[in-house]
Parts: sequence; structure tokens; C-alpha cells
Amino acid sequence: MNRSLTDGINVLSKLNGKRLLNVLKLFTSYYLSKSTGKVVHWGKPLSMEIEPTTSCNLRCPQCPSGLREFSRNTGMLNLDLYKKIIDEIHEELVWLILYFQGEPFLNKQFLEFVSYASARNIYTATSSNAHYFTDEIAKASVESGLDRLIISVDGTTQDIYGKYRVGGKLDKVIEGTERLLYWKNKLNKTTPHIIWQFIAFKHNEHQIPEIKALAKKIGVDELGIKTAQIYDYQNSADFIPENKDLSRYEKLPDGSYRIKNKLLNQCWRMWRGSVITWDGLVVPCCFDKDATHRFGDVSTDTFQQVWSGDKYNLFRQAILKSRKEIDICTNCTEGTKVWN
Repeated sequence: MNRSLTDGINVLSKLNGKRLLNVLKLFTSYYLSKSTGKVVHWGKPLSMEIEPTTSCNLRCPQCPSGLREFSRNTGMLNLDLYKKIIDEIHEELVWLILYFQGEPFLNKQFLEFVSYASARNIYTATSSNAHYFTDEIAKASVESGLDRLIISVDGTTQDIYGKYRVGGKLDKVIEGTERLLYWKNKLNKTTPHIIWQFIAFKHNEHQIPEIKALAKKIGVDELGIKTAQIYDYQNSADFIPENKDLSRYEKLPDGSYRIKNKLLNQCWRMWRGSVITWDGLVVPCCFDKDATHRFGDVSTDTFQQVWSGDKYNLFRQAILKSRKEIDICTNCTEGTKVWN
């Protein structure tokens, strides 16, 4: 069977009557809100992102974690806080991304996070630079119940890979991937669905044919070619690909750049789920990397208090009124990914 189809069936297997009813509530309230311009919000999170850590071993130049430029604290998610969150939201939750910033596998409790959610039939996913997959950790990762693992592979040679993944070693990524595939086969498992993710930049776009060939040779389940989010895209032309189809930005006649997609006064993310930082702060989405829009703190309050609170609903209302006035939305390019 096609491995992407198998992964899709796995996602659907997480649905039950209660979760389907919740999805219906979320979609209905979202479309009512779009049509009326006033916030209507029913249901609980369908998907969530929870941050295991802000720490990272690499120094990627377009990443706040890599650049060590956070204005918020750096730390590790505590297992007790994590369990508190999952215990409250697991009945409706379908999809859990155990990643926001940082390298998840630096948190020694990471696979406990995975197992705790998997035991509640939640689809679990994460993203890693794959520098920590010893044979032991690769085996444990497969056994944990992790459903999806995205591995960053932004080049087929060390010189190109290292231009963005500063401090990284391509051979470690390949070896780690091979260990994971070995244990999937050895344990006769279909998960995790392993995706190599290639973020397209000007310096590596010429290697796309090579990454396709390498991914096929290694035997990963899927290869994703992803457009890059550039924070200061007006002054970062060295990162923006020449191939227009691989860029979220377009060059204007005066040499400046603008985001291709239109910033509409709507955002499904504000209805379907949240992002929770390692220390319990609830923020709108993955574009709020410094957690500047804080709706509450689940280390002191329940998630439901935050989810239905005034701060959250005022932000949802601001999205419907004028999204361009919200700072984190101005560089939002949701829907402009390229997957091959």
C-alpha cells in the first residue's frame, strides 16, 4: 500500500464519535464567524502544538532558537505539566505536534510525552534535525508509538547542508534515518511515517533532483519540498530561491520583496487549536515564536479557562476585523508550502 495513504488511514483511525462531533462544532462555528464577522466558537482543540524545549544543538540563521535570540526563557517541558494538559484535552484531540522551537530529542522525557499521548489514541508528530538517533533511541522512538517524524535534510552534500544547518552533520542525519528505518522493519511497524523535509533556499535549490534520488535510495516514506519562511525578507535575498515556485515571496521591480499570498481576515488556526510553550504559555500559533501574544498560562489555569477566555476571543475578533494589523500575521504564509 502507498505509504502516504497508510499514514492518512492512521490519522483517520484516531477519530471516534466524540472527536467527529467536536470537528463539526469547530467547522460550524468557524464558518459562522467568517460569515458574520463576529466570533462564534464551539468545541475544543482538534490539534495542538506543545513545545518540548527551546534548546537546540544547531545554529540555523533563520531560526530564533538557533540564533539564541528569544526574548522568552529557554527550558524543558516538565512531564507533570504535560500530563496535566493532555489529561484535560485528550478526549477531543486528534493531532498533537510535539514541537514548536528547539530540538525535541534534547528533552530526555520526550518519548514519554509521545507514549502518554499515543496511549490515548492521539496522532503524534514531531520535527527533528536527527542528530541524536543512536541505535537505542531509534528503537525506542519506533516503540513509543510516534506516528510521524519530520527530519530536516536541506542539502545532499555537507557544504550545502551546513550553510543553513550550521553546526550540523549530514552523515549523522543519514545514519539516524537509516537506524529508524532498520527498527521499523525489524519490529514490523508502519510508524513513524518518516518524512525528509527539504527547505528550499537559493543555495540549495539546485540539489532538489539529488535529494529526490537520495530519499528514494534511503527509503524514507515521503519527501517534502518546503518553501522557507524568511523573517527579514527585505534584507535576506541570499536565502530566497531564484525559482519562483519555491519561494513564498515575489520580487518587485524596485528590487524589494512582498509575500505572495493575500492576508485574508480569517484564520482556521484560531479555531482548531493552540500552541503551548514549554513553560505553559498559550499562544496563537507557530508564528508567535517569542510568545508575545499570551492568552494564559496552563501551569496555573485550566486549558479550558484560557481557550474560552476573553483574551483569546478578543484576538479571534481582531483576526476577523483586520489581520494585517497583527504583527505575527504580517509574515504568515500559511498555504504556500510546496510538497513533492
